[in-house]
Amino acid sequence: MKAVKRILITTVGLVAGTVPAFAASGGREDNSGIVVWAFLFFCALIVVGQVFPLIRNLWAPKKVATFAEPEKVKSEQ
Repeated sequence: MKAVKRILITTVGLVAGTVPAFAASGGREDNSGIVVWAFLFFCALIVVGQVFPLIRNLWAPKKVATFAEPEKVKSEQ
């Protein structure tokens, strides 16, 4: 019973929080020109350029450094 009550309270809370979003009237027009969209494109390009190597390095197999034991040099006597 407590679980049902908790689910009901959570659902009512979420729905009550979204009601003001439905009260907004129509879409807002911002008159963004091609310059704004070009700027946003380049910003997205920079973000993708920074995130792609990060993801690639996270999924790449780890390279373990192996050090060979140095060869012993025999001195000529």
